[in-house]
Amino acid sequence: MRVIAGTAKGRRLAAPELAGLRPTSDRVREAIFDILEARRLVEGASVLDLFCGSGALGIEALSRGAASCSFVDESRRALAAVAANLRSVGMADRVGVRLVRSGARRFCLDSAERFSLAFLDPPYSFEHWPELLAVLPAEVAVAEHARPLETGGAYEVIRSYRYGGTLVTLVATKPTEKDSS
Repeated sequence: MRVIAGTAKGRRLAAPELAGLRPTSDRVREAIFDILEARRLVEGASVLDLFCGSGALGIEALSRGAASCSFVDESRRALAAVAANLRSVGMADRVGVRLVRSGARRFCLDSAERFSLAFLDPPYSFEHWPELLAVLPAEVAVAEHARPLETGGAYEVIRSYRYGGTLVTLVATKPTEKDSS
């Protein structure tokens, strides 16, 4: 696994050995960022990397110009791997980078910060999408999943893509009546 583009292009990333962890492949990560950059969603973004695992998605965003990234995982081993990967790509001391040990929903409920972009890459067995999206503090999110995504009404699906057994869905908050007036 490596950083695909940006200031850390080509740098290797290590994945922690955790049950159920399936790091996003280079091919899928490249496709995700092609989609995001075409929509100008990465440069200057405040990023949330939920279920961060190795941190590959958040690190890729930082390498491509995101302003900040919060890496969230409930596993100490995952966060240790993220910290090691940040050191190996020279981003460990970067302002706006933080590691948080927390469950995803708990983090979202407790967060006072709003993010412009979130990466959601839980284990494929995760079935609580509507509950998570109902509290997600982000304008746009990229979800990786195995089955069609149920948003529960909090977000609208912009587009879904399939890469082998991986579904990638781009969602955005629904405009409110206040936004349309």
